[in-house]
Amino acid sequence: MYKVIFEADTPAGKFFDLVLLFLILLSVLLICLETMPELSHYKEVFDIAEWGVTLLFSVEYICRILCVRKPSRYIWSFFGIIDLLSILPTYIAALAGGTGASFAVLRAIRLLRVFRVLKLVWLVDEANDLGRSVWGARGKIIVFLVVVVVAVTIAGAFMYELEGPNGLTGVDPPTVESIPMGIYWAIVTMTTVGYGDFVPQSDVGKAFSALLILLGYSLIIVPTGFVSAEFISGRANRQITTRVCDHCMTEGHDLDAKYCKYCAGELLK
Repeated sequence: MYKVIFEADTPAGKFFDLVLLFLILLSVLLICLETMPELSHYKEVFDIAEWGVTLLFSVEYICRILCVRKPSRYIWSFFGIIDLLSILPTYIAALAGGTGASFAVLRAIRLLRVFRVLKLVWLVDEANDLGRSVWGARGKIIVFLVVVVVAVTIAGAFMYELEGPNGLTGVDPPTVESIPMGIYWAIVTMTTVGYGDFVPQSDVGKAFSALLILLGYSLIIVPTGFVSAEFISGRANRQITTRVCDHCMTEGHDLDAKYCKYCAGELLK
């Protein structure tokens, strides 16, 4: 049961996970369609299908707990929590009179299993490398975000002084009514989103907006450079399998590994 449920290296395991992925896609689709007013007359059909899928997921969750060596490791793992959250909304909605059922779309997160199910282990390797690169550059990214926060705070305060109440440009009505509103405007402008809910009215304000947009363009590439440098320096060529350690419930082991690199437990052959 363990090899079928937790691993995709066997035909039975791959078939099980493909069926699981199909049910996840079906469930998410049903939840989305159920919210469409024009399909409201099919509500009973949607409810029956949703309960059927939820019961299947519940049985699967229980089987996962029963077949692992240490159930608590699975229960508190990332996928264990996601698996639980994917079935709870339906039961909570039944007790709360229908409220919160749409949160079952959390099941879509379970589609991350597609990488190992379809033998896309090279994508798992790429994802691991990217994760390590982002974590390795975390210090630089935090410093960068602090600089951005300071920049938008100063820009928001400056725009408030330019086009706020009693601003230097004397625009009436004022463009920004407070410094927090000015910070919001600076964030929207620097990220080049431009909602357009309020725009500078004076020539000085427009010139300052243009400078802030150019600054935003120049800052976009900064975190990318940090991550790219870490990615290049930490790249390693390894062959990764879909085997899951039945001791600590981690996956991503090397092809020739006999023991788990995280807990040193012996891997199943």
